Amino acid sequence: MTLPGKVLRISVAGSQPRGQHGHVQFADDVQTESVTSAVEAIARMSGQAYDGVLLDGCGEECDDRMIRFLQSERILDGMPDGVALINSEMVVTWANSKLCAWSPMEDPRGQNFYAVLGGPEIMGPDFCPFHTALATSASSSSTLQTADNRYFQVHVAPLREAATDNAALVATVSDVTVEIQQQHKLQAIHQAGLKLADLTPDEIFGLDTNARIELLKDNIRHYTADLLNVEVIEIRILEQSTSKLRPLLSVGIDQDAADRQLSAHPQGNGVTGYVASTGKAYICDDVQQDPLYLAAFTGAASSLTVPLLLQETVIGTINVESHKVAAFDSTDLQFLEIFARDVAVALNTLELLVAQKNTAAQRSYEEIHRAVASPVDQILNNAVHIIEAQIGKDAESVDRLQKILQSARSIRRVIQDIGAQLAPTEAIPVGIPAELHEKLSGRRILVVDDDHTILNDAHCLLERYGCIVEAAHTGDEAVCMYRASHLDAAYDAVISAVKLPDYSGYQLMLRLMKITDHVPMALMQGFGWDPGHSIVNARQAGLHPNALLYKPFKLKQLLSVVETVIDNAPSASEIA
Repeated sequence: MTLPGKVLRISVAGSQPRGQHGHVQFADDVQTESVTSAVEAIARMSGQAYDGVLLDGCGEECDDRMIRFLQSERILDGMPDGVALINSEMVVTWANSKLCAWSPMEDPRGQNFYAVLGGPEIMGPDFCPFHTALATSASSSSTLQTADNRYFQVHVAPLREAATDNAALVATVSDVTVEIQQQHKLQAIHQAGLKLADLTPDEIFGLDTNARIELLKDNIRHYTADLLNVEVIEIRILEQSTSKLRPLLSVGIDQDAADRQLSAHPQGNGVTGYVASTGKAYICDDVQQDPLYLAAFTGAASSLTVPLLLQETVIGTINVESHKVAAFDSTDLQFLEIFARDVAVALNTLELLVAQKNTAAQRSYEEIHRAVASPVDQILNNAVHIIEAQIGKDAESVDRLQKILQSARSIRRVIQDIGAQLAPTEAIPVGIPAELHEKLSGRRILVVDDDHTILNDAHCLLERYGCIVEAAHTGDEAVCMYRASHLDAAYDAVISAVKLPDYSGYQLMLRLMKITDHVPMALMQGFGWDPGHSIVNARQAGLHPNALLYKPFKLKQLLSVVETVIDNAPSASEIA
């Protein structure tokens, strides 16, 4: 057998070469190199070209094993991960095709391993995996970051019996850029979620409540666009009592779409209504093919919508859209769901801020009103009393006093208007229907009681709904006020305590009935026995069965009684 010019001979240590037995004859110009292991052979072959390989002195079984080992180079070349043989000086003696493709160098062989990957940094507290593997004779791993923000996971294992000067370590290298970037994005989303409602003491001190609410919404807008790389965002809040989805934030949405009325229902309310009703996220890959989708902007191609969950309760939806078909995948869904939970917490904080604003405004209004209401009532009482004494005697004085009454009532109206601006309808307690608020607006109510707490409560509670409230402390004051009101604008309701300083509420009712046939009246009873049977007698005289309040009364009870009195008042044609 004649072999070509350059041969790599692989000989097992201690075996007898085949050439000495005459099985292999070399020509005079044949150049041979000898190695004693397949690992060293791979390292030699990766750096030089040979015309042949001789497995020498191994026997058939050993020959087959070494042939399979050498054939593994082809397998390693086709792997999706990088593989390299590294010597004790951390120099690459062999590298598969994948590692070569990742390297900025034309030929990684004979180069330092770190230089092969462009000089990456070891992330975190890990040590060099090559030094660790050589020192401990055990496997070691580390994550490397390159200058162009690629990440590689390197696993290094020592070659024990097969180790040579040319190869002491085998390294496998995996590209984990996508995984690391996703981890970083999750961390960024988590940090952004914490910052959504994290307002510093300086911000809280320097901004009013409205400004803080706008800052919170701006944070949601910023982080949603920045982290999720989208420009079209819509957030809606679910109104639990009506199932309406109220717009909170719209970026890139057409105005008609932003103003669209939607409810939490799986049909007829678009993807948003479906997600709000089912609590399930929804990816719309192609808006042209999806029957649930409702157009949000010109050029829309795909969308991703997830529920806003607060303690597993749906409180709204967040929707992002794209000009590209199938722009969102399961990873985007995971990111948006995580971010949506932080948004839900932030929106809950926003709701608390709104409540704080309305509560604070209502408290300020009530404090102002409490300081002014009683003096204004006193002006009205005194002016009416003097008017009655001067009627028929001094017309000029009566006219002046009428102007004083108008001015005092104007002062109260100004205070009431300011209160409506400071504490808007959102401040109305939960459970009180808005329709009742509309029914009471502009109604004139006279409250008769010598208890200033009751008078203050009546002012604050009823005026919150637009009522015009005036007070009297005694029955005689109430009679004067009632008579004077018919010269200007009659009271729509009179609410009197059963027990007054001068006489009973029933007796007041009888006196008022001498002024008008029908008195729109309600009585308030405290604890204790009614010795004069005022309530029984008043009902016999025409008091409505439901026109009765028990002190201390609740707001809902007060509104219900006032509504009853107003609804049962005769019309102008009936009175005529």
